[in-house]
Amino acid sequence: MNTNSKVWGFLRETKALAIAAGIDKDTGLIRTGLDEYLNVIFPNTNDWIHDKSIKGLIVDGKQSRTRPDYRSESLKLIVEFNGLPHYQNPDVILNDLAKFNLYTESGYRVVAIPFFIQLSKKVIKKLFDVDVSEEMFDEKIPSLGISGRCTPAYLCPLGVQRMAKEFFEISPEQYEVNINALRKQGDEKLTGVNFLEEEWKKLTRNR
Repeated sequence: MNTNSKVWGFLRETKALAIAAGIDKDTGLIRTGLDEYLNVIFPNTNDWIHDKSIKGLIVDGKQSRTRPDYRSESLKLIVEFNGLPHYQNPDVILNDLAKFNLYTESGYRVVAIPFFIQLSKKVIKKLFDVDVSEEMFDEKIPSLGISGRCTPAYLCPLGVQRMAKEFFEISPEQYEVNINALRKQGDEKLTGVNFLEEEWKKLTRNR
């Protein structure tokens, strides 16, 4: 575990939702709100807007009703937390892509954080290009487990492809930790580990 005084847990959208979710059944680890992480990553940023539409953002002649999880106008940055449903429904996945294009075309940088990739010091540097002084989340802890019903077995095919791609692009190290944890659980029907491994092989073959 981390040696710093604060224990950093699995990501949830807000501190309140993290508390409501409780302890992770597979690891016994707490959960931590994205707002708590952002306070450390951007300690001098005080204009975060949570779950509000962007005034003046027009789609097909109408005010867009999309509501980013977190938005900072001073940073011109949008941060999204993509939970389990964003990997279970093709319509949601395609809508995420449409929102990403809309935001970037409107001048925002967009950082989307998958539920299975945790904000370690290394991942924070990768996603936000920010060096933090403490280690943050301990990358040796797996995020995927049967008890949480969040393994590849619970995803749609497009969601498994998305999971593999995001592991590949953001944190191959966390992929290794999670794939090993899934293998150890020993139940292919509930882990879906072979689905994820197959998509990973496609990516590595095309490297």
